[in-house]
Amino acid sequence: MHSGINSPLMKQLIRLILVVTAGLLASNALAQWQWLDKDGRKVFSDRPPPASVPEKSILKRPGQLPLATSSNDAATAQLPASGVSAPVAAAPQSAASTPKISGLDKDLAEKKKKAEQAESDKRKAEEDRLRKTRAENCNRAKLAKSGLDSGVRLARINAQGEREILDDAARAAESKRIQAIIDADCK
Repeated sequence: MHSGINSPLMKQLIRLILVVTAGLLASNALAQWQWLDKDGRKVFSDRPPPASVPEKSILKRPGQLPLATSSNDAATAQLPASGVSAPVAAAPQSAASTPKISGLDKDLAEKKKKAEQAESDKRKAEEDRLRKTRAENCNRAKLAKSGLDSGVRLARINAQGEREILDDAARAAESKRIQAIIDADCK
């Protein structure tokens, strides 16, 4: 059995440690910006946040330690390797680091505008359909009301399929029901 630093098992263990260490270092280099989005979720990126993100929501910038969340710790952050506190300045975002609106953002805004227009058109079509339905109901109710008010004897079919003549009480109830429809649909 081999022992020591030159053994195959030890060489594999050293390679594994080197690969894991390199992976951890590379992941730190990728996520240099950290901020809270409008829903309060943390966002990690190698690009600066959009201009719509307020300054107070930016938690970390490239080359800066993450900002502490409490008000006492806002000016200082704890260094991980030592117990020393170092001041962390919340430097304003410079004009050079603000993201430029690219063609993709314009396309997205255009698509959003088209979607809003389509939704507006759909809503308007639904309102037109409802308006037409109310107008038809209004006309039918007015015709029924005029027939009821004419004094002509009216009959209807009951639940058993028998024909029955409307008496004064049934005529008054029907007149009241039709008037409610007119009041609702004939505005």
